[in-house]
Amino acid sequence: MKLVMRLVVNAIALAAAAWLLSGITLSGTSTTRKVITLLVVAAIFGVVNALVKPLATILSLPFIILTLGLLIFVINALMLLLTSWISDGLDIPFEVDGFGTALLGALIITVVSWLVNVFLPDKLETD
Repeated sequence: MKLVMRLVVNAIALAAAAWLLSGITLSGTSTTRKVITLLVVAAIFGVVNALVKPLATILSLPFIILTLGLLIFVINALMLLLTSWISDGLDIPFEVDGFGTALLGALIITVVSWLVNVFLPDKLETD
């Protein structure tokens, strides 16, 4: 259940970034198709963040310390660009236009994810 919630939170954050920035495009013919596309892109984004981001963070740790953590924003932007590249390779209609858009998008995704997680309970109760 926690995995599904993370997927939905990522989809909401990606939708907010696509809505706020004209450089992040999510095409689709219907609302249902857009929601499915968002969920697929959120899954790709989750896999990229789970597999690639830790390696990139460890390899750039001295520079992260040197920049007082600001390099994390660059790494997040690169993960968003990688998600866009993978989506393009899989013919999923999700595109990020450039590094500046990716940087702003990563900031929006981080803030929206944090806000949504603030309102979600830490432990999902099961009856």
